[in-house]
Amino acid sequence: MLNLNNKTDFFFDCLPSYDSGYLEVGNGHSIYFEQYGNPEGIPILFLHGGPGAGFSNSHKSFFDPNIFRVIFFDQRGSGKSIPYAETNYNSTQLLISDIENLRNSLKVDKWHLFGGSWGSTLALLYGIDHPNRCLGFILRGIFLGTKIEIDWFLYDIKKFFPEAYNKFISSIPQNNRNNILEWFYTQLHSNNRSKNLNAASLWAEYENSCSSLNYSSRPISGEQALAISKIETHYFMNNCFIEDNYIIKNLHKVSNVKSFIVQGRHDVICPPFTALKLADCWNGSRIEIVDDAGHSGFETNISKKLINALQMIK
Repeated sequence: MLNLNNKTDFFFDCLPSYDSGYLEVGNGHSIYFEQYGNPEGIPILFLHGGPGAGFSNSHKSFFDPNIFRVIFFDQRGSGKSIPYAETNYNSTQLLISDIENLRNSLKVDKWHLFGGSWGSTLALLYGIDHPNRCLGFILRGIFLGTKIEIDWFLYDIKKFFPEAYNKFISSIPQNNRNNILEWFYTQLHSNNRSKNLNAASLWAEYENSCSSLNYSSRPISGEQALAISKIETHYFMNNCFIEDNYIIKNLHKVSNVKSFIVQGRHDVICPPFTALKLADCWNGSRIEIVDDAGHSGFETNISKKLINALQMIK
């Protein structure tokens, strides 16, 4: 999910990354990565949202560059990864494989995982598959990849942000409004570039406009929005490529790994009942509900809690 809000003054100054490159992962895909901070520091993997959002330089500001060795990468089809907005050979299982290949390539033994929204999903799924590689989790805006959560995003946000929702569905014919996901998927995966970009703009603006406590329309151009809209619809059409309730059923595999969850009480994209369900099932996890925040990781008190959690790792 998108996080494009302005940062506040308690973030760390962003320095240039000390390493970057591409890792070939097969079937024509190469993922872009950067290493940031202290090469001898505490290793931590940043997992961006979406799927399809990519990471940005703004995300560096969460991390003290003197303390952490932060690994960023753009998931398949996202950001600078090649090919852009590609959904062929793009699935949850392949992303988990990419993470493990990246860890091996960069010679990291164990690392912390830091992710919000879809990034929290991917962190948990990687942890379930590779618990012995996880030092801890810092997660925000919990999304477990279930059909209930997908349907909430498509149909129930209108209860809180009707203005954004009305614009979101404005181009959908009346007889297709019970099948919003299918309509967007068809538009985004058609051979008509104009249809692709129009649908991408509608999808991404809807998500971005609903990401903060304070609503405002936040348009995104079609080209910039193409990856997140096309890849999200691809994943949502396939139920995120995971069995429903898979994470909760397998949470015991990471029961001994320390976890810190930050959740906005007014997060309408990934509502707090999901985070509370996760925390209730996860022995040893700690959850902070932030009363004056929505979904974005850059909202003031969400950011403070995340940075505090990172400081506790030291």
